[in-house]
Amino acid sequence: MARNVAPEKDVKFDEFYTEVKEIEKRDSVLTPKQQIERLLRPGSTYRNLNPFDVLQVEPDTALEEIKKKYRRLSILVHPDKNQDDPERAQQAFEAVNKAWKTLESEETRKKCLDIIEEAVGRTDIMLAEKRKKAKKEGKDGIPEDDPAKYKHAIYVLTMKLFADMERKRRELAE
Repeated sequence: MARNVAPEKDVKFDEFYTEVKEIEKRDSVLTPKQQIERLLRPGSTYRNLNPFDVLQVEPDTALEEIKKKYRRLSILVHPDKNQDDPERAQQAFEAVNKAWKTLESEETRKKCLDIIEEAVGRTDIMLAEKRKKAKKEGKDGIPEDDPAKYKHAIYVLTMKLFADMERKRRELAE
């Protein structure tokens, strides 16, 4: 009987520790400096094309929740609240504002959701082919069977699709 208690305690401790780490991770993004850095990091020109990513919300998030997140982020990165670096704060604020304007409009939000849906579909097809190939080679699975890696694969393809859309938009504007 004593043997069953130890693994149960380990599981509970692991769950607790995981929860603490998730809270730390969630709270760590609440500082203005970190948000400005996130929004202006190298490659942000393309990363900030996905308004869901800019506002740090999932695509299935309700508009009211997105609005709350927008307000929180806009306050954090507002140039008036970041006197030590007003230029970068202004750029970050503009990225957050643009993301909100995109998601606020039903039409543009639908376009963004379509892009994400396409990324999920393409990723699923690509992974099905990858699984077939792995099976032929005698392997059990693929790295993307892990939910975190699957989500990352979708994220990468979504970013590429948003970048392609922006490139085409610029070509048409010329």
